[in-house]
Amino acid sequence: MSTADRRLSIPLRPVFIPQLDKTEPPRIQAIIDKLQMNRHLEGGYFVETDRDPLRVPNPFRPTHSAQHESAHQDTDDATRNASTTIFYMLTPANPTGVFHRNKARTMHTLHMGRGCYIIIHADEVLEGQSARVETFLVGHDIQAGEKLQWLVEGGKYKASFLLPDSLDTGESQGLLISETVVPGFEFHDHDFMPATILRELVSVEQEDELRWMLSQTGSPRNSDEESSFM
Repeated sequence: MSTADRRLSIPLRPVFIPQLDKTEPPRIQAIIDKLQMNRHLEGGYFVETDRDPLRVPNPFRPTHSAQHESAHQDTDDATRNASTTIFYMLTPANPTGVFHRNKARTMHTLHMGRGCYIIIHADEVLEGQSARVETFLVGHDIQAGEKLQWLVEGGKYKASFLLPDSLDTGESQGLLISETVVPGFEFHDHDFMPATILRELVSVEQEDELRWMLSQTGSPRNSDEESSFM
């Protein structure tokens, strides 16, 4: 049984193992080239398609200036683009988006493929308790509960991994989505989850099940187990 999601009969495991030095199949590479995507630090590929020129007040800026604030501080931090949008893609060779979080909310829209998302609600933790862990599938089978759109609010850690397009073949042509961040994405508002934070947020059993998603090249302890989402 999964310790991250008690509805699942076996733990969360990757279906596709990262092969970062492997050339993508022609059909997948054609999509990457057509959309002019590049490797993403979180895993997979991306390209920014829109950055709203409208600037809005930065809602994440501290109300009171820090004592070390000076004339040398980046004045652009006072505002953010109203929104930004990217294409994001996971492939069989680059199948994992590692745990990270944004301060801004992110709306996701599916274009093709299937995947699993894991959300750790770090912003909801009560003293002495573990963070709530949520999992869900994205795909076109809405009758089976797969999502076509999903919203991740700011302050929550998320990770994702690729699933087969079909249970019959076990193959995937990639998971392609759009992400719109409001207000717009800036690296100042983003961070990756270190192992120490995962340990603080979840139980020992959940940490053991989820830590392979802390690194693009991480592997589960029991890699011979089938994925619970096949």
